[in-house]
Amino acid sequence: MKKTDVLVKWTGKKQFIGTDSGKHSIVISSHDEANNTGMSPSQLLLLSLASCSAYDVVGILQKKRLQLDGLEITIRGEQEPDPPWPYRQIHLKYVLRGADLTEKAVEQAIVLSMTKYCSVAATVSGIADVTHEFEILG
Repeated sequence: MKKTDVLVKWTGKKQFIGTDSGKHSIVISSHDEANNTGMSPSQLLLLSLASCSAYDVVGILQKKRLQLDGLEITIRGEQEPDPPWPYRQIHLKYVLRGADLTEKAVEQAIVLSMTKYCSVAATVSGIADVTHEFEILG
């Protein structure tokens, strides 16, 4: 089993510094007046899902030797209104740019990411209904 160690350090108020195993850091905080400095933990989860999938999709399309000129993913999460506020619906919209991208290749890359390769998708899929759509721009 692969093990990963990361660190979260409290810096005061409701602000923290998260550091990954490669020593890369990010500011994490609540989103109120006193702490609006970093990313919220729950939104960071959405970003983790989108970036995990983006990493896979780019790699898969490159292995297929398809020209990818751009990729953006908008992700919308719907949380329960009561604690612990789990996400129940998560929807990703992929917008890709590339002259030779096909719908079949893009759909296949996204499905492979979400069902086989993305560890974040594998983790949240049992709790949230994760859906996607995509658009290819010339």
